[in-house]
Amino acid sequence: MSGTPANLMPLKLVATETLIDVGSDPAWTREKTRILSQIKQAIAVVHWPEGAKSFTIYPESGKKRGEGNGVKPIKNGFVKKLTSFGWKPEQKYPGKSELPAGEKAVLRPGAFDVWLELPKFPPFVVEWETGNISSSHRAVNKMALGLVTGQLSGGVLVLPTRALYKFLTDRVGNFDELKPYFELWSSLTVKSGYLGVIAVEHDATSKRVPRIGKGTDGRALS
Repeated sequence: MSGTPANLMPLKLVATETLIDVGSDPAWTREKTRILSQIKQAIAVVHWPEGAKSFTIYPESGKKRGEGNGVKPIKNGFVKKLTSFGWKPEQKYPGKSELPAGEKAVLRPGAFDVWLELPKFPPFVVEWETGNISSSHRAVNKMALGLVTGQLSGGVLVLPTRALYKFLTDRVGNFDELKPYFELWSSLTVKSGYLGVIAVEHDATSKRVPRIGKGTDGRALS
């Protein structure tokens, strides 16, 4: 096994980039602190292989068909943990999907991976990147849009570092490639809310562990 640390851990939270953090209401500060804690706890349950106490990935490039590791199975354990806290998966922006005859349809951003209703504030959402870098941009844009319009109180995108990215499905979005645009999102005018990007990375590599299945097969639960 190569790259094995002395104390094996689950998927590592390597960096948190706070793009927007506005609002001095003590109630909002408490909610935000609780939410960010839950997100970190959900990352911490993502292990590989199943039943392991660490996150060890098969070190193979995903550039060729049938090689490398899948992405969606890694997300499953994360979403499952958040749903245990009361989050809901695959929720769309509020609003009517059907309009009166003659009116032009208004395009709405797609659903979020997980969504948390808050009693005193708009919902908070999280996206776990499983698509390419264009998907990463769309994810941050739709969360930023929700903050600007007041439909969301916050949003977080979770995606791999470049070190992990090279072992995953080819061209999946990654933290390093998205980083040059952080200044743009940080410049948005928002009355209140939080927008952040979290980078995650494996703890070890080994050809003795199975590849993470691509598509919907496989699991990444503790």
